[in-house]
Amino acid sequence: MKYLVLSSLIIFFGTSLTAQETGGYTRVNDQYYKYMIDDCGDTLIVASLEGVSISSLRAFENEDDYRRYRRYRQYALKVYPYAIQAIRIFRETEYAMNNLSKRESKRYIRRLQRELKDEFADPLKNLSKTQGLILIKMIERELDTPMYDLIKNLRGGITASYWNTMGKLFGHSIKDGYIDGEDRILDAVLDDFNVSYDVPAATGN
Repeated sequence: MKYLVLSSLIIFFGTSLTAQETGGYTRVNDQYYKYMIDDCGDTLIVASLEGVSISSLRAFENEDDYRRYRRYRQYALKVYPYAIQAIRIFRETEYAMNNLSKRESKRYIRRLQRELKDEFADPLKNLSKTQGLILIKMIERELDTPMYDLIKNLRGGITASYWNTMGKLFGHSIKDGYIDGEDRILDAVLDDFNVSYDVPAATGN
């Protein structure tokens, strides 16, 4: 995929500016931007943007691949908020285990587990098999670890084995992990979603 980083763009049109006839500055959301009026009389506001990227259109071998891509993307949009929270909770749990005292760590992790249950218990029950799979792959891809190992490290081998057995009932093994290139359609979808999370320095205080 090719990315084009844009350092400066004309980002939107003004509708009620009252400065100079050919240009000037206007305030938008408490910030001032330079604007100009083109030959057609349209007002254009100019601003510098950071980190903007535009991806090229993808080519698909057939209509079925394109439809599967669209379906996977819709599913990914649905589970994306859960993936972000799951990664956040995992990173903060990891931080607590490595940086806090044993007592503080246990207290902090219990709070995260309650938060995890409150946020995920009901919504995740309503996910389809494919939606659940995409959520798992998002997490595995970011952490570079199979879901089985994540559960085993956090909750123990018995719990991990239980969920692996449940996964097999739906045709999936959580021991396999995310394998780049195994499903190119899924790869293309997940390329568009960033679920990374950096623990703030104040966490645990």
